[in-house]
Amino acid sequence: MTHTYRLDDGRQTLVLAARNDRLPQVVYWGAALPASEDLDTLHDAHVIDVTGGMLDENPDLSLCPEASQSFPGQPGMIIRSGDGQPIHPKFRFDHADEADGLTLIYKSHHLTLTLTFKTATTHVLTCQTTLTSDRPIHLHWLAAPVLPAPQHATEMIDISGRWCGEFQLSRNQWTPGIHMRENRTGRTGHEHFPGLIVPCQGATNTQGEAYAFHYGWSGGHKMIAEELQDGRRQIQWGHATETQAPGTRFETAPLYITYSNTGLNGCGTAFQRHLRDQIVTWPKPDTPRPVHYNCWEAVYFNHNIDELKDIATRAADLGAERFVLDDGWFGKRDDDTSSLGDWTLDKRKYPDGLTPLIDHIHGLGMTFGLWFEPEMVNEDSDLARVHPDWILGDADQIRGRQQLVLNMALPEVRDYLYDHIAAILRDNPIDYVKWDHNRVLPIADASQTQGTYALLDRLRSDFPAVEIESCASGGGRIDFGILKHTQRVWLSDSNDALERLRIQHDAALFLPAAVTGSHVGPRHCHTSGRTLDIHFRAWVAAQRHMGFEMDPRELTDKEAKVLQEVTTWWKANRDWMRSADILRLDSTDPAIIAEQQLSADKSRFVVFAGKAATSDQISPRPLRLTALDADATYQISLKNKNEMHHLSRGTPALKSQDINVSGTYLMQHGLTLPWSLPERMWVIEGIKL
Repeated sequence: MTHTYRLDDGRQTLVLAARNDRLPQVVYWGAALPASEDLDTLHDAHVIDVTGGMLDENPDLSLCPEASQSFPGQPGMIIRSGDGQPIHPKFRFDHADEADGLTLIYKSHHLTLTLTFKTATTHVLTCQTTLTSDRPIHLHWLAAPVLPAPQHATEMIDISGRWCGEFQLSRNQWTPGIHMRENRTGRTGHEHFPGLIVPCQGATNTQGEAYAFHYGWSGGHKMIAEELQDGRRQIQWGHATETQAPGTRFETAPLYITYSNTGLNGCGTAFQRHLRDQIVTWPKPDTPRPVHYNCWEAVYFNHNIDELKDIATRAADLGAERFVLDDGWFGKRDDDTSSLGDWTLDKRKYPDGLTPLIDHIHGLGMTFGLWFEPEMVNEDSDLARVHPDWILGDADQIRGRQQLVLNMALPEVRDYLYDHIAAILRDNPIDYVKWDHNRVLPIADASQTQGTYALLDRLRSDFPAVEIESCASGGGRIDFGILKHTQRVWLSDSNDALERLRIQHDAALFLPAAVTGSHVGPRHCHTSGRTLDIHFRAWVAAQRHMGFEMDPRELTDKEAKVLQEVTTWWKANRDWMRSADILRLDSTDPAIIAEQQLSADKSRFVVFAGKAATSDQISPRPLRLTALDADATYQISLKNKNEMHHLSRGTPALKSQDINVSGTYLMQHGLTLPWSLPERMWVIEGIKL
């Protein structure tokens, strides 16, 4: 007897099949199958042959591969009894529930394994594994539902990175054996974003097949991509944790998966839509995303109310709508060596409280936001002196940024933090919190992440109108898990527009513009030392949720005018751009990093074509667009003609006029753009006629 199940979302089909009472395996995942497809036949057709040197039957590559079934690869579960003895369960079918997606229940003696799948209109499938036991057991590994990887792919794309260099795409060849990425930093990490893309042969940004995975978890995690000797491939995701005390219930984070037949962009837009529309909960969903100003790179720890008021006035004149007071307002915080954990206002800097500053900011028409780093503590703090027992890890651990970590698994720690943060939110009209996390953890403990989620949920329940940004030295904690509890991420501590151009481009494989903060940094970048033109800095910020993070007092009149103009453009377009798909373009010139933001109704788009370096050829190559109506006519205009350099001496049409051309032309030939210097951006608007 064969049990078969299928999940469909209009673009992809996932077929599960199991013989008798065995755990099911994926026998098909890809383009949508006809409704008439015979699933029993697919199960039979999925069976691979055996020959010399093999077992008489190939062990199933199931949703949780079992070592007890002679499976030759990584098992989906590694557990021990309370006394440390290995347990090799042999799960058997109990029942299935197809009322809300698909839930499959399997049992083995005192263990119950639950596998869940849910579909969505975004074309993202959500998968999760839960293990329960009627007696305490030690868990060493539990994988989310295990998926096969296509055998017609030759490579996989990991996402790596570093501080100020997040979201680096690393291409690795499939070879026999295990390719493993393990993050033991205790947070999502700059180094190991929990995502994987498997492009099939010939896939590009805009065409071909690709499969993508994201593990929605903000702590330590592990990814295993394994090719068996028989050619089959498996992808496993789960927590990376220290061995904990025995427990009776364990659950993976949600694993988000998608299949695309429109290249990497199909995966990226599915994840963008799913995060924006299904995961993030917006405090004020009908309110436009406000232009953001953060004072960090203007004043650092040197808070002076009169200076801050002057800066706020200048930021408002530039078009800012939210002012965020960053680190340095609490305790005796004059540098990063003290006061984390002491969440009371520094009366030396704010003798009359925050009210005078907030009133000034409100008078300018801006809302007010405030920085916290709740999970951290300095040794030089009242909290650490009173409660050294609240610190996570050993006393002689290596410090990071002069600070230690609070044990968020302790309810009393969460209560303390809630009481202090809630008091500030109650006493002041604050609509935004920047929630920072500036060091890795001494141990990769899942309870630390769960405790942080619990604190965030409690605060959001009591202060539902407050928006929260996830920052962790920039992009150190960005994932769909933390974004279930927050609404914005600080993509990178780098305000270097050239670095940002690439980081934003690659992050768009997972993140929509609405959650991705991007700020116009100082003329002379504080993290790279590079000096960049104001036009380029402004347009790169305008690609995402726009803001400023520099000292506006440094701006010349010309720079201020440029920034005002670009900000005005962003405000005029932000509503449709909020729900637009970000489509990465395939540029034949590697110096060009280009994207096309296409409105939800496909009636308009904007192309950002950034020149990151000097091109090998002397004239620009045509830039081909994507996902347009081939038969429609589009009015194309070069938005920033006024940024033309005098060395651009030719006569491309877009330099002097709008052009009306077909979608076919734009996708097959592409746009012929004027010449430009490196570190410049062309902005092209398109309207469907």
